[in-house]
Amino acid sequence: MRLWNKQQEKLFFTNSKSFASPEQLFYKTDDGRYLTYWPKLYRGKKSTLQARNSLIGNFTEKWVSDLFKNLIEDEELCIVQQARVPSVGITSKSPADIVVATENKKILKASQVKLICEVKMSLVWNWQYDPVLDRVTEVGDFRTHQGKPSFTRSDSILKAIGKCIDIRVSNLESTKIPIIVVGNAPLSNGFSKKADYLKHAGLIQGFWSLNPFPLNHGNTRKTTPKGGFIRFDNTDELKIHLNRLFDQDLNFFSGMQSPNSLGKLIEIANQEKTYEEKGLKFLNLLKRS
Repeated sequence: MRLWNKQQEKLFFTNSKSFASPEQLFYKTDDGRYLTYWPKLYRGKKSTLQARNSLIGNFTEKWVSDLFKNLIEDEELCIVQQARVPSVGITSKSPADIVVATENKKILKASQVKLICEVKMSLVWNWQYDPVLDRVTEVGDFRTHQGKPSFTRSDSILKAIGKCIDIRVSNLESTKIPIIVVGNAPLSNGFSKKADYLKHAGLIQGFWSLNPFPLNHGNTRKTTPKGGFIRFDNTDELKIHLNRLFDQDLNFFSGMQSPNSLGKLIEIANQEKTYEEKGLKFLNLLKRS
């Protein structure tokens, strides 16, 4: 199975046209063209297209789910879409897009969750639909249209960050669960430092783009300095990073303490024998302080 590309977007239209009209999938310009996005230089009348958002959301979540199933090495792990984990604030009002868990069920305990994945993918290229030939043709990458796909859309990024932080601070049971945000476009320049900070702070383990070539010509950012954002170029690279999350014993911790208080906690933890015991002791003391 390949990473995101133009063929995936064509497949979306092929699958959707059996139950959605062209008016639900495309904007119609003043000169009668059906387009995925308004072109950069278009100055005619515009309408708002809402029906497509849920369709592409369902399609991309299923696509990521199938991709992860093929790449995760542990056969005892399951992929659950629209999962609920009430103990960490993931309810029916805002379920997790994709969860990797030890049980294949919609309602999970935090101890059963090995990864939470928020999917922020969309159509990246501009496509034109020919109703006579019943055919879609690519007419430009995201530099040629007015749309803001995936990680280039600031409100989409902020929504993902807000949800991830809400999960992370909802309960101590979330401290051992990795959280990633998956997209299919480059991360905007304004969020590069934020992505690195969020990863360094342990709030989110990364913004991952699964689209190796989002531009028709030229290249895009591969990664940020501290790896908060990564563009994966092949499934082998993604597989390594994905399975690495399950091999690590991660622990999120946060707090505001005076140097004096921290010194006391460190002194107590230092009485343990091994580095692992010292670390666990310090984390437990920090949680109770």
